[in-house]
Amino acid sequence: MRKWISFPKQVGTASRQAHADFPEEAIYEREAGRSGFFGPATHFHHTHAPTGWSDWEGPLRPRCFDFNQLSGTDSASPWVAPHLLFNAHCKFRIWHLNEPMKRLARNADGDDLLFVHEGAGELFCDYGHLTLRDGDYVVIPRSTNWRIEPTAPMQLVMIEATNGAYQLPDKGLVGNHAIFDPACLDVPEIDEAFKAQYSEDAWKVEVKRHGQVSVITYPYNPLDAVGWHGDLAPVRINWRDIRPLMSHRYHLPPSAHTTFVADRFVVCTFVPRPIESDPGALKVPFYHNNDDYDEVLFYHAGDFFSRDNIDRGMVTFHPAGFTHGPHPKAFKAGQEYKKKFTDEVAVMLDTRDALEFSEAAVSVENPDYVNSWKEKKE
Repeated sequence: MRKWISFPKQVGTASRQAHADFPEEAIYEREAGRSGFFGPATHFHHTHAPTGWSDWEGPLRPRCFDFNQLSGTDSASPWVAPHLLFNAHCKFRIWHLNEPMKRLARNADGDDLLFVHEGAGELFCDYGHLTLRDGDYVVIPRSTNWRIEPTAPMQLVMIEATNGAYQLPDKGLVGNHAIFDPACLDVPEIDEAFKAQYSEDAWKVEVKRHGQVSVITYPYNPLDAVGWHGDLAPVRINWRDIRPLMSHRYHLPPSAHTTFVADRFVVCTFVPRPIESDPGALKVPFYHNNDDYDEVLFYHAGDFFSRDNIDRGMVTFHPAGFTHGPHPKAFKAGQEYKKKFTDEVAVMLDTRDALEFSEAAVSVENPDYVNSWKEKKE
């Protein structure tokens, strides 16, 4: 048995509670925490912004990638799309699909999470048929046969739970129906569209295992189920079905927006919500050292209120080991409380193990992102 060393204590001038009613002489709050936002934490009050560095040397730095500029991600096979960020438990890809998949895909390495950033299409799999649109998440269980027929050119984010599985977060005190009701999870149907693709023509299945692809040929279409029963199946939910937790008096941590959990990483979704209205409450994300997790944000749509010069389709990366938080202009706007509502949609990936970057990712990096927290002189 073990437990965290815990001795809640206050030293010097500090607020009574986290994220609210800061001392007048120290308006910058910094959270140093463990185990994501679930472990012990201390809140510092500073007279200068914790991101106010004047220079930075070395590889540990915040990074920004413009994945709109990627080349070589168009393919009828998901396994051609390159790894962009990855570790032993997680693989992050961007995949462009502009034509129907000519072969079935099967991932024997782990569950896949697809997020439809652009476009629409029809998903056919062992379990039946689902129609996809922008903003959809689809969890595809390990070793499921599947293919997609786009009805509009698609750009998909793919996050593999390598040797793992996706599950839902424990919603605790707020109950099972908070954030989204499980009744909103759609599963494939054995409908007329699915029956119409039954075929005695030969089909190939591309099976990925240990990162290598094998091809299995069938003299018929193996998507030939006439029915199924059980509690294992692909599930779909759209970000528009997510109803975020909110408090008008307290800025909730990113963990309150968790959508899926896997082994050693989580996926969260930030969707439009009211901004905190209490005069003393923090109104932008707090500066924090999330010292056990790397943080990745994929920007899907809207106005990203804590970031400057970030467009849809971009990705920011904030590694464990340094303080990060809102850009200066966003922090000032939060103090002035001019904006009453966020209109951003973003997908966050938090990984317990350090992420690596492929050459493809580095090729579209903005090396000046580390300097974006510097105060611009009028």
